[in-house]
Amino acid sequence: MTRRIKDVDTPIPNPENIGPECLDTPNGAEEADGSQDPWVIRLRGEPEIRDAALEELREFLVRGLAKSMSHRYNACLQPDDVVQDALIKILESLDQFAGRSRFTTWAMTVAVRIGISQMRRKYFDDVSIDSLTSEDQSPMQIAIDETDDPGDQMDRQSMVETLQRLIDTTLTEKQQKAMRSNLSGMPVEVIAEKMGTNRNAIYKLVHDARIKLKRGLEQSGIQAEDIATAFA
Repeated sequence: MTRRIKDVDTPIPNPENIGPECLDTPNGAEEADGSQDPWVIRLRGEPEIRDAALEELREFLVRGLAKSMSHRYNACLQPDDVVQDALIKILESLDQFAGRSRFTTWAMTVAVRIGISQMRRKYFDDVSIDSLTSEDQSPMQIAIDETDDPGDQMDRQSMVETLQRLIDTTLTEKQQKAMRSNLSGMPVEVIAEKMGTNRNAIYKLVHDARIKLKRGLEQSGIQAEDIATAFA
């Protein structure tokens, strides 16, 4: 008989905000041993026990991924499309589970990261670099919240216009394409493929572009902290 996971309401982690430090042992808690977690023991057990644990974990991940993926990248992938890859990665990474969080929280983090990565790639497969760098499709266009203070709205719009102007006037054509694509969320490997180059070349283009933009923003009286505050 398949046992239902009790912690189905475990909050779905945001992969963009998760790092190893997010799974640290709470203050005052004893250091855990991930190898002794019941899930790890079952997943390393005899075939019958392992298969039952995998099916239980698969059902849990599908439910969680359905919540996390439904509002991203036009839901271009379904949970069933990525859960198998997630299970493989989880099994390969069992040694990395230190037991400082629930196993299901850790497993969901792995699955969400894989799901978002695959969704981003699929979403941008049919998107051309030119469409992202055209004036009409500029990823720097933002919606100004009408409920914000009018002064804040003006500050934000002014910063966006300054950044757009700097991208258009201080960057080379290749830097513009790489930077706008990067700002749109396109994966680096996809940018490299579409521009006919490699990841390292894209990293170099984006790095050099950021240096130029930072210098231009500072000359315009805008500090990095100002932008972070305005768009927080």
